[in-house]
Amino acid sequence: MWTDGACKGNPGVGGWGVWMKAGGRDKELWGGEKVTTNNRMELTAVIEGLKALTRPCDVTLHVDSQYVKNGATSWMKGWKRNGWRTADKKPVKNAELWQELDAELQRHHITWVWVKGHAGDPGNEKADELANRGVADQR
Repeated sequence: MWTDGACKGNPGVGGWGVWMKAGGRDKELWGGEKVTTNNRMELTAVIEGLKALTRPCDVTLHVDSQYVKNGATSWMKGWKRNGWRTADKKPVKNAELWQELDAELQRHHITWVWVKGHAGDPGNEKADELANRGVADQR
C-alpha cells in the first residue's frame, strides 16, 4: 500500500490518495477537503487505506511522510500514555486522526517503509496522482 497527501496552500484545499496492490489486483482510493493541512491529508490517506481492508492483514505501508511514520512508530506510544499530550504537556495536533489511526493499527500488522517523495518510486507517484485528484475534486 502506498499513501500520499497533497495540499494547495497549508492550510488550503487538500487531497489524499491510496494505491493498494495485492495478488495481481490493485485498488485506487482518493478524497479531499476544502480546508485542511498537508499533515492531515497524509494521516487521512493511511487511515482510509487501512479502513478499506475488510479483514486483518499484513501490510507493507509506503509513506513519504516522516510525520506519519514517526508518529505511528515512535511518538504515539508516549502521547497515549500522556493522555494525548506531547512531552511538554501540549495537546497533540490532529489527535482525533491519530486516535483513528491507532484503532486501525490495532487491526493489522504493519511494516512501515519510508520513501522519498517525488523521487521516482512508482507507487508513491501513483498515490501522489490520486491525492492530487482528491484536490481537483474539491475545486
